Amino acid sequence: MDPDTGEVVGQSIIHVIEEKDEEHFVKVFADGVRAAYDLTRTGARVFQAVLAEYQRAKMTGGYSDSVNLIWFDEGLNGRALDMSDRTFHNGLKELIQKGFLKPKLPNQFWVNPALFFKGDRVAFLREYRLKTAKPQIEGAGK
Repeated sequence: MDPDTGEVVGQSIIHVIEEKDEEHFVKVFADGVRAAYDLTRTGARVFQAVLAEYQRAKMTGGYSDSVNLIWFDEGLNGRALDMSDRTFHNGLKELIQKGFLKPKLPNQFWVNPALFFKGDRVAFLREYRLKTAKPQIEGAGK
């Protein structure tokens, strides 16, 4: 119920559960974040690579609040990636600008805990609403 108008607002929800192996889980999660945060293709590719590194990071005190990202020999942390140094750093810059990561130390970044987690499930919810015509204010534009 809308507390301002008293209108009862309902919505339909379609809930589907899919099981994915770890590699596909990371990809599905990254794709969902890409859509929700309007990442470029480069930003999404780098996010997926950073997310994979985060998943490999050891936890301290039950969580991991940062990730080490060292780019060398055309790879990230010693793992080959199919992207150039420039592509990686452009994507990394986008992730910093959009609040996914924040520099902590050279090659170490704080992670946004809403976007990086070590869980085994995720749900994305997108709500669609019909646009309503805005009422014209009498005498406006005169």
